Amino acid sequence: MVHEYQKLSQTFEDIKAENGCLKNSSVESSTAQLEDTGSLQTELSKLKIENDLLRTKSCELSSENERLSQVMSSWTRSSVSLGKLHETQKL
Repeated sequence: MVHEYQKLSQTFEDIKAENGCLKNSSVESSTAQLEDTGSLQTELSKLKIENDLLRTKSCELSSENERLSQVMSSWTRSSVSLGKLHETQKL
């Protein structure tokens, strides 16, 4: 009976040690996942900021493009008017 008790005690200790290892592994895994999540959140925040900056830059460039289109249109109209004026002076 003592032998059976010792055998069961040893089995219990082995299982207890294995359980402790599994708990440590689980805690390490959870910590790593939390660190990964934090890192991903930081990266996501950086990308959102960069996206906002790019949107702003895109709007600025669109506005500049519209302004330059108006300038070109004005130059074209002026060139046509100047050409007509030059033609009427030749006659």
